[in-house]
Amino acid sequence: LSNKSQALLQYNPVHNKVPALVHNGKPITESSTILEYIDETWKQAPRLLPDDPYQRAKVRFWASFIQQQILRLQLFAGVSQVITRGGEAQEEAIGELLEKMNILEEEMKKLLPNGVSVIEVQNLGLLDILVGAVLSPHKAQEEVAGVQILDPEKNPLILSWVTAWNQLTTVQELLPPHDKIVGLLQSVNKTALGSSG
Repeated sequence: LSNKSQALLQYNPVHNKVPALVHNGKPITESSTILEYIDETWKQAPRLLPDDPYQRAKVRFWASFIQQQILRLQLFAGVSQVITRGGEAQEEAIGELLEKMNILEEEMKKLLPNGVSVIEVQNLGLLDILVGAVLSPHKAQEEVAGVQILDPEKNPLILSWVTAWNQLTTVQELLPPHDKIVGLLQSVNKTALGSSG
């Protein structure tokens, strides 16, 4: 966002970026902080975090893992390198991303032993939102990168989770069409290749 509003600069002077939530005139910034604020402020169902302190801690840990490991790799080290580079850097990025996906799969099997085949809007949790938001465009990323990010055999739980997320009516209404995501990623690829050459 190069054209930032005065309100954004006022409410998020540290990072000067979205998201920023303003509640009762007070700004809250950063996605995960906003989600936790919402959960703590409006305590009626649906709750984004479990009531049990240990379960809350586990969800917070895995939310952090998704943001700091999976999303970071997807946006910066992983998919962008897969799309824009070849050779050793590409293989390294792919390997690290797939390793993190496998770790997430195995740990989510422990956290969610019954899996995730359906997500109900009225019961969305923090991990539902993060897994959906971070991984829902995986098919477009796979198409542009030429690499399978979610393997049905290695990541069945995460794949079913993302599939359930993508079937939500609200998500279908808001998620850009596949071809537009592919076009955006191809544009990023072209720009990155042009600047590195």
